Amino acid sequence: MSFHLPGIRRLGQASDAAWRSVRAIGCASVLSLGLAGCYYPYYQPVPVGAPVPASFDRSFDAVAGAMQDEGLMLSVRDRASGTVVGRTGQATVTGAVRQQADGSVRVQFDATGARDPDLINRVSRSYDRRMGR
Repeated sequence: MSFHLPGIRRLGQASDAAWRSVRAIGCASVLSLGLAGCYYPYYQPVPVGAPVPASFDRSFDAVAGAMQDEGLMLSVRDRASGTVVGRTGQATVTGAVRQQADGSVRVQFDATGARDPDLINRVSRSYDRRMGR
């Protein structure tokens, strides 16, 4: 397909290349004008390190992972009841994950038989790390 303008004669191969360039520039101009009219809404950026609301599943997995991080063997991992139980030696640590009425999640750790008084604190710190706190 070729285009001819009245009053302009085509002058061989060089002329064809020139017309191709003119057509390419024309097409690019039309496309750029079309894109300039598109609406793009501006969204506010989310600050890096913003706290992410805790979900039940994320919290439950973090409780189980925190216990394993501290060397406890999981004997109960019941997502339906929100209960995780880990044991090491004589110590038993229970993690309870509860969904609150307002949508927030409450996590509680309890330890029994622990000869290491810092065990519950280490599990809690490991949980916080897993939750990005």
